[in-house]
Amino acid sequence: MESGVVRQRLEPLTDITADLLLKAYAYGVFPMAKSRADDKVFWVQPKQRGVIPLEKFHVSRSMRKFLRRGDVTVSIDTAFAAVLEGCAEPKPGRQETWINAKIVELFTELHAAGFAHSIEVWRGPELVGGLYGLAMGAAFFGESMFSRAENGSKTALCHLVGIMKRGGFTLLDTQFITDHLARFGAVEIPQKDYLAQLGAALSQQAHFGPPLPQRELDAVLFSQASTQIS
Repeated sequence: MESGVVRQRLEPLTDITADLLLKAYAYGVFPMAKSRADDKVFWVQPKQRGVIPLEKFHVSRSMRKFLRRGDVTVSIDTAFAAVLEGCAEPKPGRQETWINAKIVELFTELHAAGFAHSIEVWRGPELVGGLYGLAMGAAFFGESMFSRAENGSKTALCHLVGIMKRGGFTLLDTQFITDHLARFGAVEIPQKDYLAQLGAALSQQAHFGPPLPQRELDAVLFSQASTQIS
């Protein structure tokens, strides 16, 4: 969901369409750019794929308390362009981004077509975090997330998993693994295992619905039977 070490790159392209992008994701391939200023994108197909098994999603006790305090509110698909901008902005330790104008154009088109979604986290009128990705069948391909305040991206991720569990999704693709995602239970799996999970997910239908009310989010995420808590 955030760029890591790219394991396999294909030739850079400038003529990618939204329809071609959907077909690429169905084959386990996704696009990135070398920098925000670069006008080209290249295809990526990691040998080891990052995923978060939904049944093993891990939420810390401190994060559970934060969500229950109600300091922030969550919405979906109300500020897609602003979430893309937040994900692309420089931050400490990452002054460059792989989200260029072509990727913004493609995902904006896919958002209008109902495939790409954003989750927004608000503190009052201020957008303090979020994430965006692509939903196909029962798979969600997480692209990137950002945070401008405490637990901004973590809140978005928790609500994403809640939406996915309620909506019948089976695969949460994070592309790569970061320390941040590993704390939530992300693991790497071989490409052949990922493609098997992807094929199964694409053969099913799921619903990407609105954020869960806090009580329902508690039931979905914090059940001892389905979630590890520490």
